Amino acid sequence: MNEFSHFLRRPEAATIISLAAVIVFYVIFGGVDLGKLFGAASWVNFAANLGIVAIPVGLLMISGELDISIGAMIPAGSMTTAILSGYYGYPIAIGMLGALSVGILVGFVNGILTVRTTVPSLIITLGSLVAMQGIILSASVLLTGNASVPLTAPDWAKFAFGQLIGGSHQVIIIWWLILTAIFAFVLHRTSYGNWIFAMGGDRDSARNLGIPTSKVTIILFILSASAASFVGMCQAILFNSAQVSGGMNFIFNAIVSVVVGGVLLTGGFGSVIGIFFGTLTFAIVNQGIYFTQIDRNWSNLIIGAVLLIAVGMNETFREKALSYVPKKMKA
Repeated sequence: MNEFSHFLRRPEAATIISLAAVIVFYVIFGGVDLGKLFGAASWVNFAANLGIVAIPVGLLMISGELDISIGAMIPAGSMTTAILSGYYGYPIAIGMLGALSVGILVGFVNGILTVRTTVPSLIITLGSLVAMQGIILSASVLLTGNASVPLTAPDWAKFAFGQLIGGSHQVIIIWWLILTAIFAFVLHRTSYGNWIFAMGGDRDSARNLGIPTSKVTIILFILSASAASFVGMCQAILFNSAQVSGGMNFIFNAIVSVVVGGVLLTGGFGSVIGIFFGTLTFAIVNQGIYFTQIDRNWSNLIIGAVLLIAVGMNETFREKALSYVPKKMKA
């Protein structure tokens, strides 16, 4: 009983319960075959691409900020790789470095504007989103004359970033698991993680305690934009082409995954494991419905219901965590 009470105080408690509830709902009302569902690649591939973006976005939200420019950074990373290495013929390493450099640059600009102005990060990254959309389209048409650019990557790049394992599972799944482990360690086992939580709780107090809030904020924005560029780069290598469109759905999907994963919009509370399971929950709701007998048009309703329930549970479990007093302290 004590272990269950401890579990309910964890940030990821709501999303694990939500994930279990969605699966049970699909089994009872959708007649889903769990063997087919868990053996399918579609929702896992979907979760991996989304998860790599969602984790740094979640860290930003824990710190009290938000980045919606990711919607433009995915096609930016994709197009940069394809233009440099596909159209101009530079080595694929140059195209990949170019994609990541664009992410670092945009993230740096977002971070600088956030810490040096009083404009909310939502508005700043909205401006970056619109600006980058225009830059991507204009640059593509100006440099190549097309809004779509083909790319043929060498075998080593395909193996590391664009292969299909077993003919169905994208290699980006491995990158997702690796990055999840790294971010989980940083957030929950290092002083940097404590700084992020402190910033989300009270930024002014964190600054007064000597935490380099500006530096950490800039780094988090760089990670967010770079992660989106990385996903775009992997997609270009996988699909042998890049498009100027795409990526906008990642804004909504990432934020929903993060919130379902136990991160509060007000900041200061959440976990990487929660975001991981939140992404899985969203992916199963979004893609798993195709394995059920439920009308596909109900998927958005299910997503909305899961989001509302998870938000309610997140707040309840947060209050449990904050009000918890160990027995030794009570004595």
